[in-house]
Parts: sequence; C-alpha cells; structure tokens
Amino acid sequence: MESQGRISFPEYYRLIRSNANFRRLWIAQMISETGDWMYMIAIYDQLLKLTGGAAKSIGFAFVLQVLPQMLVSPMVGVLNDRLSRRKLMIVADFVRTAVVGLMLLAAALELVWLIYVLLFLETVFWALFEPGRSAVIPNITQGKDTLAANSLSSMTWSFNFAAGSAIGGLIAAAVGSEAVYVINSLSFLVSAYFISRMHFREPHLDHLPPMRFADLFDFSPIAEGVRYVAQDRRLLATIFVKCGLGFMAANWVLVTILGDRKFPTVLPGLDPKTAGIVGMSLLMGARGLGALIGPSVGTHIAGPNQTRMRAGIALGFFISSLGYIALGYAPTMPLACLSLIFAHAGGSMIWVFSSTMLQMNTEDKFRGRVFSSEFAFMTISMSISSSLAGAFIDRGVSPDTVATSAGCIMLFPAMLWLLAQRLWRKQGSTPNPV
Repeated sequence: MESQGRISFPEYYRLIRSNANFRRLWIAQMISETGDWMYMIAIYDQLLKLTGGAAKSIGFAFVLQVLPQMLVSPMVGVLNDRLSRRKLMIVADFVRTAVVGLMLLAAALELVWLIYVLLFLETVFWALFEPGRSAVIPNITQGKDTLAANSLSSMTWSFNFAAGSAIGGLIAAAVGSEAVYVINSLSFLVSAYFISRMHFREPHLDHLPPMRFADLFDFSPIAEGVRYVAQDRRLLATIFVKCGLGFMAANWVLVTILGDRKFPTVLPGLDPKTAGIVGMSLLMGARGLGALIGPSVGTHIAGPNQTRMRAGIALGFFISSLGYIALGYAPTMPLACLSLIFAHAGGSMIWVFSSTMLQMNTEDKFRGRVFSSEFAFMTISMSISSSLAGAFIDRGVSPDTVATSAGCIMLFPAMLWLLAQRLWRKQGSTPNPV
C-alpha cells in the first residue's frame, strides 16, 4: 500500500537523532565522500596539465572510475548477498585508504599511467562498497524512514559534492594537490571506524552455508537474480532508469573543460595560473547544489507514494534535458552555474526515486544483485557518454555543442520511461511483496 505521507526536514532530523545505525552510516558517508570530491578536482586538473589539456584524458579517467563496476558487478553482487555487507564496506574503506595514498607517489613522479591504474583500483572497491550501502538501508530503516534515508543520503552526496569540489579546488590552488590526497586517504579510515560501530541484523545471512572461493565463479546466483527481475517487468524497467541517467555523464568532461577554458576564475590572493581549477570547482559546486535541491523538494512532494515517484522520474529527465541545453547557450559563469543547478536538481530526483522504488520492491536476499546490476547498466551509458564527450571536444566540437547535444539525448530515456508506465497501468499498482 502506498502511503500519502510526505517527507519534511524534521523527519530527517528525527531519523538522524533516533536511528544510531543510520547516523553512523550517514557520518561515514559525509566524511569519505567529501574527501573523494576534494581530490577529484585535483586529479582532473593534474591530468589536463600532464596531457597538454587533452579532454579525452578526463573522459578516460572517468571511464576508469565507472566501467570497472560493470566488470566486477557479478562477483560484487554475489559477495553482497553471501557475506556481511557491513564487513565488506569496512574492507573496501581500508583498501581505498591505501590506494588513494599511493596517488601521492603517482603525482610526485608525474606518472599518468599510475594515476589511471589507481583510479581503476579505487573504483573496484567503490563498486564493492556502494551496493552494500544501498542494500543495508532497508535493514536499518522501516517504512517512511527508508525514503527519508535515501533522500537524505542523496542530499548528503550532493552537499558533499558541492562542498568537496569547492574546498578541494581551493586547497589544491592554495597549498597543492598533495594535501588533498592525504585528506581523502584519511577520510576512508574515519568512514571505516563509523561503519564498524554499526550493529544490525542482516537477514540475507540466515541459513547460508559458508562461502567458498569457487562461489565467486558460480553464476547460478546471478541467473537466479536475473529470473527474479525478469518475472516483474516493472522492476526491470526501474533497474534501467539510472542507465538513462548515465547519459548525463558527459558533464564530467564538460564541467572540467568549461571551467578550465571558458570560465577560468581568478581569485584574489591566488596565482592566476590556478584560475582553471577554481573555475572547475565553481561549476562542480553548482552541480552539487542542484543535486542537493532536487531530492529535498521532490521527496517532500512525493513522499513514499510510488505513483508520484514515477512521475518525478519523468519530470527529472525533462528538467535535466532543459538544463544541459541551457548550459550550451550560457555566456557567463553565473548562467552556467544556474543551468547546472537546474539540470542536476532533476538528475538527483531520478536517482533518489529509482533507488527507493528498487529497495521497496526487491526482496532482501536479492537486493545486492539487483543493485549491482543497476550500477553495471548505468556504468555502460556513463562510459559511452563521457568518452564520446572527450573525443568530440578533442576533434574540434565546441563544449557548448556537446552540452546541448547531451541535453537533447536525455529526452530519449524520458520518452522510454513514459512508455514504460503502461506496465503499471496494466498490472496494477501493487509492487512485488517484500
């Protein structure tokens, strides 16, 4: 049954105050994600300098940050459905501490290939961490709190993105990239500490036999997961929502290039040579601000009502499309920032609503595989989008044209999602039982 209640800001405060497990997960997210976004600005700026400003270097770096998710998703899905998700998140944090620490060596030696290798490794362990984090939220929240938790997690991601991008760019410009790498490496240790203090039951572990190494290569659980999703075409359609959202990934190249070339910003007291990284920081901060606004407004209106969530996903696609079309025509930094705020307000609505619908309609024992599959499909479209954006810009296509084209492409998944609504009208509004 779909409740008509709506989510307000006091609900977020109550959730953080009263739910110790979610509070610890939320604090871990705040710390590690802020560190991550701080150092991404430094890495992209360094790659542009080491490769002579090649846009494809950013596109390739972004592919290395997302594509490994698809490659490891079968194993990750099995691991998250056979082992403790809490322990897997802790392991992933410890490994990422070491990987990011090695970025100091890559930066000191100016080894582009090592930067790429480390980005790949960090993504592999992010791919282990993130499906687990999504899958445990329904284990530590109930009912309306599940939507509140997802919405707050998305808004937190957006705040971390905005704050981390701005702060990281300023620290890198004022002190140097090395300080940013150290901060990010330490942030994963703090995240692991807070997750280690979570205590909750993990129902998917009940009555499972001990896992063997060979189980990683046993694809029967994956086949079982495919059969589970295939039996409900509404669930299948929801899994592909973020695949459509992935076409916005051209923004990683666009924001970097626009900040460096079209909207470099000189701040008083800083070397004019840092204008490019400051421009990137401002545009990425605007992107994060939009992603913060979207779910805060969307979840207040929709509440836990899945019919409203589905409408919000469609609206989010159209808002994102208009935002990127506007970005292509923006003549100044303020207008470019406003366009990004608008576009990513829509994108974050899509993210929150699709995640919540999957959590509400997926049985716990399948949740790890479902979220791993969702991330895998999303990374395919993200990799294609960012790679093409970098390649077109390096071949002389203006970033403005690429931005407008990305906005037009977003209309395609919007129309597909509208067509998919007949599945709900045909089968009724009752989701899979949990």
